Amino acid sequence: MTRIQSATKMQLLKGAGYTYEFDHQIYVNRKDRKIFSIEFIEDQPPEVIENRIRADAPASDWSFFFNSPPSDSVKRELARVLN
Repeated sequence: MTRIQSATKMQLLKGAGYTYEFDHQIYVNRKDRKIFSIEFIEDQPPEVIENRIRADAPASDWSFFFNSPPSDSVKRELARVLN
């Protein structure tokens, strides 16, 4: 990932209200209930990240954007910690 791509991705996330959760290495937007893993952000182009940020989120559940789907126990733990 180039420095420009990295800066663009960070601007997208910050501009959309995402914060970095160091303990879990994720970016979170509690209002939109979306979680991005750092690996997903590193591996995807800015356009993909922007599309995921702009996509409608489900009203009652968290949306997870990881390279591999997280297990149900990981989803439950993150939801518990972040609520």
